[in-house]
Amino acid sequence: QVQLVESGGGLVQAGGSLRLSCAASGRTFSSNGMGWFRQAPGKERDIVAAISWNGGRTYYSDSVKGRFTISRDYAKNSVYLQMNSLKPEDTAVYYCAASRYGYADSPPKYDYWGQGTQVTVSS
Repeated sequence: QVQLVESGGGLVQAGGSLRLSCAASGRTFSSNGMGWFRQAPGKERDIVAAISWNGGRTYYSDSVKGRFTISRDYAKNSVYLQMNSLKPEDTAVYYCAASRYGYADSPPKYDYWGQGTQVTVSS
């Protein structure tokens, strides 16, 4: 059974940092693109960042560019999202996902999803 489990969410003040982790089990994703998404109440699930199968290509939404960094660890079958200079508008449930493609920057191209972790940024 394939599982993606996120961790690292929580409550942080504006300007602070958090590091989200996503551990995959049930299969390896070394040939798959991985991504982080977020969904705020009443809004659609949007992509935040994506990384290609070999780590050579990344994507960031305009709203997080320069503040967030996606990375992956093949030995741990994990992907991470380092979030710095957090803003109240970053508050959302953050989801990790794995794509059937080597790189993907839109939700329909992702097949496996975690259960999400809440990030709340206070002003």
